[in-house]
Amino acid sequence: MVYKVTLNDKLYEVEVELGEAILVGVSDAPAVAAVTPAPPAAPAPQTAAPVSVGDGELVAAPLPGSVMAIKVSAGQSVKKGQALILIEAMKMENEVLSPRDGVVKQIITSKGASVATGAPLLTLS
Repeated sequence: MVYKVTLNDKLYEVEVELGEAILVGVSDAPAVAAVTPAPPAAPAPQTAAPVSVGDGELVAAPLPGSVMAIKVSAGQSVKKGQALILIEAMKMENEVLSPRDGVVKQIITSKGASVATGAPLLTLS
């Protein structure tokens, strides 16, 4: 078999037969054709706009999953440990509990939404 190998702008023609290589010839390598740049990549998926929480405390998703239920409403008073949101993850229902007493200032997520770990769910004031 004859192989052509380019190395350091030189074209080497090598014949390999039964485990032995014989150099057949060396010449200057031909000029390389201009490379056409690849088309631009598809735009990155847009992420959700940052959520302004003002003076409220952000309650974030502790794990990725789907929001099954929102158990509170904006303006509602809550106690520490009260269930705020129900998230389904790996066929398990997980309650997101209030970290402290307060009032639900804003609900950021919605029922049926997919959330990632750390995604904002609601704010407490």
